[in-house]
Amino acid sequence: MSDLELLTQSLARNVKHWRTVRGFTLDVLAARAGVSRGMLIQIEQARTNPSIGTVVKIGDALGVSVTTLLDYERGPKVRVVPADRAVRLWHTEAGSYNRLLAGTEAPGPLEMWDWRLMPGENSPSEPHPVGTVELVHVTTGVLTLTVDGEDHLVPAGASASFEAHLPHTYGNRGEAPMEMVMAVSVPPVP
Repeated sequence: MSDLELLTQSLARNVKHWRTVRGFTLDVLAARAGVSRGMLIQIEQARTNPSIGTVVKIGDALGVSVTTLLDYERGPKVRVVPADRAVRLWHTEAGSYNRLLAGTEAPGPLEMWDWRLMPGENSPSEPHPVGTVELVHVTTGVLTLTVDGEDHLVPAGASASFEAHLPHTYGNRGEAPMEMVMAVSVPPVP
């Protein structure tokens, strides 16, 4: 199955899932998203590959991210996205492009951090409140991300997301500096 077919089927499954979770009929979602009912039917039946603009409108109407709508690997607490699996949603012949590296729902505070770890160093973190999610994108070197005692290697160009209510450590076991961008999403206080 091609990447495009995989994304089309994932989008179909996830739109239908979130529409059901929200209790929206096709007509309600169409009105909220500003997309025709016919287009939604084609999307939910995996018969079309809509524009990114249409996907964004549907995500906004459902209250979920584009990443959630395109996600085809729901599962473990830690999800490493290899560089070649980042979703390229737009590109030009001149070489311009955007890539969806990693994303998650963010109902509460969201922080973005710039990190650099020198060889042999690590930075442990206490568990955050339940519902906290962290996203990392490594730009240089290799991050050893240890979550709940399990190591995950995240090389330059790759991204990962994980549930940060578990004990975790950022480490550099390599011989060169490691640099990454990190976002932290903390749930709102009830």
